[in-house]
Amino acid sequence: MFPRGTPVLGQEILSLWIMDNRRRAVQAVFCLLIGMGVGIGAAFSGLGGGFLMVPLLLFLGYSAQKAVGTSFMAILIISISALFAHGRLDNIDYRTGMLLGLGGMAGAQIGARLLENVSTGQFRKIFALVLVGLAVYLFFKG
Repeated sequence: MFPRGTPVLGQEILSLWIMDNRRRAVQAVFCLLIGMGVGIGAAFSGLGGGFLMVPLLLFLGYSAQKAVGTSFMAILIISISALFAHGRLDNIDYRTGMLLGLGGMAGAQIGARLLENVSTGQFRKIFALVLVGLAVYLFFKG
């Protein structure tokens, strides 16, 4: 029916599906490993993980908006876990944390809308400047 060596459409689709699933599996394992590393860093430093997660997602090709949103989803899960760990160690000032969180909720609504007007290229530069500024401050603070 088909000349010898000509792939059948079903075989081509199956082959593409297998390659796509392998790529997705590799990406899933990579994301789990990144998440584990960010979880360790976030629980250790209290920085929330976004400073690590967002650049990694940008590296994977995400737009700035998608990287930030995806990062917040991951940070939510990581933060809940870190909250329980630090709670067991009695390392939480709940009143201050709640006040910071309530202010952060309002700020997050504003920040998300501001980000819609920033290109990924502009975001990378702004994000890099914030990280460098923070690094210089922490370095010289002592």
